[in-house]
Amino acid sequence: MSAITRQSPRPGQDLVRAAQAAALSGRQKAAVIVRLLLTEGSELPLKGLPDHMQAALTEQLGAMRSIDRETLRAVVEEFVLRLDSVGLSFPGGIEAALKMLDGQISATAASRLRRLAGASVKADPWDRIAALETEKLLPVLAEESVEVGAVMLSKLAVARAAELLGKLPGDRARRIAFAVSRTANIDPETVRQIGLSLISQLEAQPLRAFEAEPHERIGAILNFSPAATRDDVLEGLGETDEGFAARVRKSIFTFADIPARIEGRDISKAIRGVDQAVLVTALAGARDEGGSAAAEFILANMSQRMAASLREEMAERGPVRDKDAEAAQTALIVAIRDLESAGELALRVTEAAED
Repeated sequence: MSAITRQSPRPGQDLVRAAQAAALSGRQKAAVIVRLLLTEGSELPLKGLPDHMQAALTEQLGAMRSIDRETLRAVVEEFVLRLDSVGLSFPGGIEAALKMLDGQISATAASRLRRLAGASVKADPWDRIAALETEKLLPVLAEESVEVGAVMLSKLAVARAAELLGKLPGDRARRIAFAVSRTANIDPETVRQIGLSLISQLEAQPLRAFEAEPHERIGAILNFSPAATRDDVLEGLGETDEGFAARVRKSIFTFADIPARIEGRDISKAIRGVDQAVLVTALAGARDEGGSAAAEFILANMSQRMAASLREEMAERGPVRDKDAEAAQTALIVAIRDLESAGELALRVTEAAED
């Protein structure tokens, strides 16, 4: 393509070429560029386009015969000019946009946008099906007819289809694999209708107002509650539902949990954003067995000079009120949680939490 645009146009040629390019429609210009790139041996990711766009491009390539070199040069120059003028590109397609905005918009809004996109005549439901988690697709293979399962496997990427097939019971997997042999003459519209039916079922599941599980939500609240409140709530939960109370206890992360949940090498990172006066208060106020162990763990995993300096300040600080100690320890926990959310620190999972 560079050879075509290398020569400088003669005076007035730019106007002539602009007129020649304007004589072609946008679809014809796209066909010209694709034909030229294929001639030069370029690999084009045309499979990433929606099916209707692939079909339109193919039809246009089939309808065209030839163009002169000046028209070709005009189309290429316009194409290059457009590429040079691009300042920002967007994902293309509602599914790609939703993926880019994952975590930025609510699940309710995302579901509504997917339903609206699914109502479009041009939308390909299989793109959305392919983006779903394996756990959502398995019931389709297990409960729908083997013919529907065969169509779904045929529309998914080979590696994904193999993963799903491997999770099925042997007899069911064999029946679906055999049903694939009967999909040779199925027409595209039938495949699309099957996809639309499946995606409507898969997305009909009720939305959850809260992403976190109930025990995780109450655990997060109790993390930042006073110890007396936390103990009282846990005691009450235990009397009402011991199983739920046990899950809540596992989700709580307090100052006393630091030795079991944080790697020693991450302590310097954990305390980096905490004011030294707050850290001194948190350590000096740790008087019970769990708190004292956490304080010693923190001091043992920092430089000796810093640990010695903190111990001196703790001695000078004198007695610390329980209220002040809890507030300081909570500030440290908040800093650790912020680092975890940012992906800068990973909390260890204890054996109890894995049970």
